Amino acid sequence: MESLDFYTKTTPLKLFFIVALPGAIGMIASSLWGLFDGIFVGQILGETAFAALNLSFPFVLINFSLADLIGTGSSVPISISLGKNQEKEANNYFTCACLMVFITGTTMGVILYFTAPVLIQLMGADGELAELAVRYIRVYAICSPFTTIVFAVDNFLRICGRIQVSMALNIVMSVLILGMEFLFLSVLKMGIGGSALAVSFGMFACSVIALYPFFRNRLVLRFCKPRFSFALVRQVVSSGSPIFLSNVAARLTSIIMNMILLRIGGHGAVSVYGILMYSGDFLQQLLYGTCDSMQPAIGYNWGAGNSKRVKDIAKCCLAAGAAISIGGTLAILFFSESITALFLKETEKDLLALSVHALQLYSLTYLTRWFGFAIQSFLIALDKPLPATVLSVANAFVFPVLLIAILWPLHLNGLWLKTPITSAMVSVLSVLILTRILKKHF
Repeated sequence: MESLDFYTKTTPLKLFFIVALPGAIGMIASSLWGLFDGIFVGQILGETAFAALNLSFPFVLINFSLADLIGTGSSVPISISLGKNQEKEANNYFTCACLMVFITGTTMGVILYFTAPVLIQLMGADGELAELAVRYIRVYAICSPFTTIVFAVDNFLRICGRIQVSMALNIVMSVLILGMEFLFLSVLKMGIGGSALAVSFGMFACSVIALYPFFRNRLVLRFCKPRFSFALVRQVVSSGSPIFLSNVAARLTSIIMNMILLRIGGHGAVSVYGILMYSGDFLQQLLYGTCDSMQPAIGYNWGAGNSKRVKDIAKCCLAAGAAISIGGTLAILFFSESITALFLKETEKDLLALSVHALQLYSLTYLTRWFGFAIQSFLIALDKPLPATVLSVANAFVFPVLLIAILWPLHLNGLWLKTPITSAMVSVLSVLILTRILKKHF
């Protein structure tokens, strides 16, 4: 079935199960590399290396966020163009987006390589902790031109209706990274740089596999002679800015948190915060995979002028998001000890107890996180970047930083509670924005 017919004629509930479930599974699989990274480093290299990973990881993710900006930002106009049967326009967006990812990956790789020592020093790290963090960043920086495309090509495969292929590639990538992590850390004893190299190898291999059918002209989207314009770049940046600003703002918040935690709680507090981030990232990716995989469907139908189907698809996303988040909250709450034990050795008893307590407070986040996240994804698919950006920046930076100041008297407990309270505040803001959008367009 052609992509246009598939997304515009399949019943919304059936479409959701065909598209969202593989999308969620694929996104979970793709997020496991970060989990493997943390587990291997924590269990094999120890607590100092694990703290170094958590100090440096936000800078690595900011680099990846640029590719995600371009991938998501180009997917919106591509889907809408295909919904309008404008294939040449869609192919040009696709080709230019791939070139933009390579250029930004190369540029950011150079910047990160040379600024890594200064960035880590500004965080307040020194000695072995700083040395390990710099080494970790620099390996990713060297590989950046050849790895970041993996965060964009996944969107392009889904637009072409290759949902199962996208899911399979994400699973293959995680399996490859798992194998390379074991080889580089356990067998070859390459240290923290080996962990970064293992992840980069898996991303590069899957990028080559994913791009192969596009080069063979076997899919709806095809490479063409690129026609760059200011309007094209502006459209991509505008459509992708909500996700990008959300990612960057979240990493800036993580950097601020790590700086504070390093000073008031040392390596241990940074490690605890890392465990919270790894636990939350798993659920975050599950939500992202569910909602993001439906964006092409919303874009196709919005481009075709079928607002009723857009609403029905959005309702499916909201219901699924609620179920995922409530289930995740219960899982974190009742299995906090098992989750903590994945990253810390049994001998670190005080740190284990602190981590369990922090996780139980943090588990409340996903009681409300699902609503704001689903609405943000819905707004992006409708090419409404401004309200989506307001939501993303409020969630990732404005509310968290504000709450750090307000909850400061609670010390570490205040820092652990800022995320659940942020999610509740974003949900209220989402209701206000959604009400306005519904009145205006539906």
